[in-house]
Amino acid sequence: MTKTFAFASNFRHKAALCATAAALLGAFGSAAAATPATTYNYYVSPTGSDSANGSKATPFKTLARAAQVANKPSTTVWVAPGTYAGGFKTTGSGTASSRIYWVSTTKWGAKIVPPSNSTNKTAWDNRGNYVSIIGFEVDGSKIGSGTKWTLGIYTGGSYNVIEGNHVHHTATTIPCSSAGGSAIGVDSYYKGVKGDVIGNVVHDIGPAGCSYVQGIYHSTSGTIKNNVVYRVGSAAIHLWHDATDLKIVNNTVSSSVFGIIVGGGDFYFTSAGANNVHVHNNIVFDNKYGISEQGRTGTGNTYKNNLVFQNPTYNISLRNGLKATNTISSNPLFVGYSRTAAMPNFKLTTSSPAIGRGLATYAPTTDIDGRARNATTGYDVGAYQH
Repeated sequence: MTKTFAFASNFRHKAALCATAAALLGAFGSAAAATPATTYNYYVSPTGSDSANGSKATPFKTLARAAQVANKPSTTVWVAPGTYAGGFKTTGSGTASSRIYWVSTTKWGAKIVPPSNSTNKTAWDNRGNYVSIIGFEVDGSKIGSGTKWTLGIYTGGSYNVIEGNHVHHTATTIPCSSAGGSAIGVDSYYKGVKGDVIGNVVHDIGPAGCSYVQGIYHSTSGTIKNNVVYRVGSAAIHLWHDATDLKIVNNTVSSSVFGIIVGGGDFYFTSAGANNVHVHNNIVFDNKYGISEQGRTGTGNTYKNNLVFQNPTYNISLRNGLKATNTISSNPLFVGYSRTAAMPNFKLTTSSPAIGRGLATYAPTTDIDGRARNATTGYDVGAYQH
């Protein structure tokens, strides 16, 4: 059983973010994802000033300053391309009908990096509820002095969404210890529920073989969909603590120790274990271990239409007499795969056995790039629709 560390948080994505994004000019040009119009809008730019009022004309300079004012429902913080110091906390909460949105106006254009003298182990620590974090890059590769980052984007609130972010090279140089770490963490420690992790790219996380550092680490309810995760010290996707009622669907995970772990243990508030977890349409390729149940698990879990291949220790290991169905045991035939490439191409070639082999149940309507699924050949397996 893989031991990990405490995490708590969640995000619930509303069925679909409304496609009425306000058009922004100049530095605030192409939004990373469509968001609904909100009552309050603040702007952040590398050329701004924290003594400004955060308007489009006079933006803030830092995310930490924006976090001080983005504390009301129906608020969007628009962040222009550039480099920003991480190690900050967001505490403002939205509501079910009026969320708080943090948006990189160009996908991965707003890059969060360690400050020259770090005092925090977390790049972005969100404790608010009904918060969406969309389109940022978190790059932990250039380490300064002080506390090293072990956590990329962490959320301890409820009904939160982490979507379309690129989190990489976090915790790669830390000693392996039970303090642990992860690229994206959704935690139940603060009683958060319903956290959604959607369409992120996560890679190069943790020391190789360290069982305490994960890619996506989830310990409550929610969804994990359309993510690409590779080269993680332990598990690409790991459920633990109070994780239950989750859908892990259409992800591509590779080049890690464990592909997907479903389990519960080291509980905070419940001891029922991971139950009603649905693992469908995932590609789990070229890890040491494939899909496994560990710790305490329930009988309501399902494992359907996954492509699981070239995981030499085992491809699938389940408990409670559960059986995986419609498993594809073939090379996924990616466009440009390599264990060592900086950015492998995990898109599917036209010969891939993953094409049209997915299950419609729980599948997202679009892939990680926004391409419609099921348009011609049915639902593909993995994060990309060919």
